[in-house]
Amino acid sequence: MGVLTGILSGEYKANTLSVAEQDSILGIEVTGRYRLEKENEQQIFRHSEVADWFIIDTMRHTRKQLGAGLGFGPVRDAVLSPNGRYVAFAKDNNLYIHKLDFGTEIAVTKNENTDIISGVADWLYEEEFGTTALFAWSPDSKMLAFVKLDETEVPTFSWDVYADTQYPKAESLRYPKAGCANAKASVCVYDVATKGILTMQVNKENADVYFPRLKWYNESTLFVVRVNRDQTKMEVFSCNAKSTVAYPWYREESKQYFVDYSLFDEWLWLSDGRMIVLNEQSGWRQAYLYGTDGIKIRALTPEGIDVTALYAFNEKSQTLYYQAAPTPATRQIYALNSKKGDITQLTKDEGMWSARFDKEANKAVFCYQSFETPNTYYLYSKNKLELIEDNKEVREAWQANGLPEPQMLNINGLEAMFLSPKTLSSKPLIVMHYSGPASQRVLNRWRKRFEYALVEEGYAVLIVDTRGSDCKGRAWRNETYMQLGQKEAEDLIMAANEIAKRDDIDGEHMAIMGWSYGGYETLYTMSTKGHPFKAGVAIAPVTDWKLYDSAYTERYMRRPQVNDRGYEAASLLNKAADLTGNVLIIHGTADDNVHVQHTMQYIHALVEADKQFEMQLYPDDNHFLRKGNNAAHMHNRILNFLQNNLKQ
Repeated sequence: MGVLTGILSGEYKANTLSVAEQDSILGIEVTGRYRLEKENEQQIFRHSEVADWFIIDTMRHTRKQLGAGLGFGPVRDAVLSPNGRYVAFAKDNNLYIHKLDFGTEIAVTKNENTDIISGVADWLYEEEFGTTALFAWSPDSKMLAFVKLDETEVPTFSWDVYADTQYPKAESLRYPKAGCANAKASVCVYDVATKGILTMQVNKENADVYFPRLKWYNESTLFVVRVNRDQTKMEVFSCNAKSTVAYPWYREESKQYFVDYSLFDEWLWLSDGRMIVLNEQSGWRQAYLYGTDGIKIRALTPEGIDVTALYAFNEKSQTLYYQAAPTPATRQIYALNSKKGDITQLTKDEGMWSARFDKEANKAVFCYQSFETPNTYYLYSKNKLELIEDNKEVREAWQANGLPEPQMLNINGLEAMFLSPKTLSSKPLIVMHYSGPASQRVLNRWRKRFEYALVEEGYAVLIVDTRGSDCKGRAWRNETYMQLGQKEAEDLIMAANEIAKRDDIDGEHMAIMGWSYGGYETLYTMSTKGHPFKAGVAIAPVTDWKLYDSAYTERYMRRPQVNDRGYEAASLLNKAADLTGNVLIIHGTADDNVHVQHTMQYIHALVEADKQFEMQLYPDDNHFLRKGNNAAHMHNRILNFLQNNLKQ
């Protein structure tokens, strides 16, 4: 169990350079008298946390706790204003401002109704739009824009907490499931001088929409990203923060696919008012130059390759620096001369390259990793790379285990990685996967996880990306749109059957395992006629998409009201009688993401179908199962299950 212990303890985790360290290397100075520090972080959900935030006065050498003036303890999402005179932060469902000049604190909003949330994400926005702070300072620090969410009509989901109490204690949250009521959203702007709040005219019709992003264009113009409920249309509104008038500056709509709102995060604003926009309207993620009027001027990057990040634009040389995927499993960094159209690949080694540029786009810190190489940092300047950190000790510690590195495969169009013990001629096979839309597990990166413990135990491992995975163009990403489950199962079965043709694989003893969407797809595959798996492990599985949250599910399935057949075909509750093979189902009882209700409804269906199964519950733990000794216990439970089903 040496490798498993090392993985769980983080022994093989590569060192990273912090933002502050990269700033120092790039010569980016942190100016201003005040800075923020936090300690005693307490996690709320996946991204959110409350903490004791402190204001550091570098001139007077003082340290003051944020929120103390209002009698608060821990607060969340503290953001210093651009002029360094204010700090905006949240407590519970309200926004507040600390005025550094006077040391005073005032309330921006005064919501007494706990179902009204100002400036911070509800559970849905945090989980599915990857944000916790739904507020932003204007460049001149005179206004604070924020999203207001009214959860009054959102249904409540509750669960019991069992530990350390004579009677279970109920916990609950507002959780909109597929087809159910979402929070009503609006966008507001607070004027620091007048203390007035205006509502922007981006939702006059009170439509069922999302506002996942806010970004100030200048001192008086706010860009608001609006996405319709089905996520087939994204609009970027230009709002006059003083008059509240808004007009659609950019619009993207699809009749057959979802629109990826998150590409807005990559847009670059040029000094002359033009923008470099990333979208996938051509069928590939491409960068385009847009004018100040919101009209597309021309494409900058070519079709046939997905751009995955826009880093910086050098105004002097008119050079765009970006990341793209020349193959689905790799990332390289490129420089595009926008005048000539010439593209130069700046990185060569196969693997994952990323970058962080200085403000003028003259220098950058490049990070490289691969199967064999942990995070390795370089300074990029004048077209040269200078080594900063190579994590040699981590690499050598891992290499001492003598385990094989993955072999990259393409199995009838599917990207895959194969690991196999160096000994034994015929080995049981474990297929590991996630299989969710626009996801990837097959990447040439430094990732030492449970698959290596399986190899150490004598199993061969195949990791597969099914149809619907990322970085192979928009059509491939949407292969499973409106019909989750079926095509992914077909791909997993095909890949397992193909790899079982090898002489070193025991095709009679194969298992499949996955977590979350991967748990769902594991059970779906084992309910598909003719599958080759003797056993399967499903961790925190979705079992019916009507039970999962609205934003994720409807992005790929639309609402049950318009795709009922798709939901019925995708439900595991309707497939319990078709399950064959031995399964281990694992779930945390306090999972706020994929509720344990999924597992409970599914095992009820299995019982009614007279299907036997194994189950492992972890009381009061969430979707990630890291509480106490749960991770180690779970991995050993899986190893024991595989031993009993594949080696006896």
